[in-house]
Amino acid sequence: MQNLDIISVNLWQILISLANLTILFFLLKKFLYKPVTKMLEERRTQIDKDYSDAASAKQSAEAKDAELTERLAGAKAEAEGIVKEAADIAKARGDKIVEEARATADGIIRQAEEDAELERKRVGETIKEQIVDVSTALAEKMLEREVNADDHKALIDDFISKIGDE
Repeated sequence: MQNLDIISVNLWQILISLANLTILFFLLKKFLYKPVTKMLEERRTQIDKDYSDAASAKQSAEAKDAELTERLAGAKAEAEGIVKEAADIAKARGDKIVEEARATADGIIRQAEEDAELERKRVGETIKEQIVDVSTALAEKMLEREVNADDHKALIDDFISKIGDE
């Protein structure tokens, strides 16, 4: 009967094992399950918060990117406007300089024409004075002696040659 003792079922031992298992279950539930569940929930909350922060950071980055793109487009448009304005100003200045140069050139041409006209008049006056002087000299010679046709022709030739020399 010794063999039966080994195989026999002890009811008290089963009840004590069940009580130990139940106590162990409640102890593990109280000291291990609840803290682990709490820690898992905190981690889930932290991960959700990280995801929401990442999403808001992404939205913020996209908004800033859109704003910077808009500002860049505005800056490009402003730069194009400034360049166009500078080109217009440069063209206006160039046109003004060309106009002033034309006006100056016209003034110089007008002054040169006036100077040429004055010089022409002065030369004409000088020629007239020389003709009068030569005519006076010729008249004096003619008065000194009586003039015949040959002398008259010689005086005219002499007069013409003197005018040519001067």
